[in-house]
Amino acid sequence: MVTATVREWHEEEGWGVLDSPETPGGCWGHFSAVRTDGFATLSPGQKVELTWEAPGFAQDGYDYRAVSITPRQP
Repeated sequence: MVTATVREWHEEEGWGVLDSPETPGGCWGHFSAVRTDGFATLSPGQKVELTWEAPGFAQDGYDYRAVSITPRQP
């Protein structure tokens, strides 16, 4: 698990991109990977704890895909 920052989040489409040194170029994330109660959405600049995988194929142009995204408490 690493700390990442939300680069962008497309709430209406349910996906976004997260940045961390361990995932150069960005990590694709889907709302279903967000570990929170209620509506799963994130905001640009928000810090999260990220578990990721490199599935061996590009997910919407990104080499890394989020397995679990946990928003950090402010």
